[in-house]
Amino acid sequence: MSGIQSTRLINWLICLTLLATACRPESEQAGVGLPYYNTPDFTPVWVNDARSLDQTITHRIADFRFTDQTGQSVTQETVAGRVHVANFFFTACPSICPKMTNLLRAVQDTFERDNRVVLLSYSVTPWLDSVPRLRQYAQQKGVRATQWHLLTGERGKLYDLARRSYFAEEAIGFTRDSTEFLHTEHLILVDQNRRIRGVYNGTMPLEIDKLIGDIRVLLED
Repeated sequence: MSGIQSTRLINWLICLTLLATACRPESEQAGVGLPYYNTPDFTPVWVNDARSLDQTITHRIADFRFTDQTGQSVTQETVAGRVHVANFFFTACPSICPKMTNLLRAVQDTFERDNRVVLLSYSVTPWLDSVPRLRQYAQQKGVRATQWHLLTGERGKLYDLARRSYFAEEAIGFTRDSTEFLHTEHLILVDQNRRIRGVYNGTMPLEIDKLIGDIRVLLED
């Protein structure tokens, strides 16, 4: 390649970079970090001014109380001031749940020395997933109870939290009730103030890598 051609190529790449930067949302250019998700369709909302955050982002994960694999109560106080990742599974699931659990172990292992990160896995068959059954599952899958809680409890309350707080099944969550089975591969990233900051496909390793990166972003805020 000649010197003239090289110069033209460099100039072309610079132009492309400048164009891409100009087309990004203003909030991204300002380096404000991750977007917020205020609605079940997961439309990202970027907030430039921290003073308007409470007025712009009104959705938060509701208060809750469930029981984990050790028999201990887990509530909103457990995740207060901490980043948490939520997913929905059941121990008898033969397909996507084991894959999600195996991939989530990478998140657990990455942040094993950081108590600012918590994993919450809600059973969608709580009438079957008793505390002993969850404990056995945790032992089989290498789940550490100090950081990763497998949760069971009242079906109606769990399904309502999943659909209305975590938007586990997007918009359809508002048209279904607790009699209709809940199953999703979504992983939901929630910040220290119980606001949703990301959604990922829990069966894809690349999505887990992105999740880990986004958790680090929240920890730096």
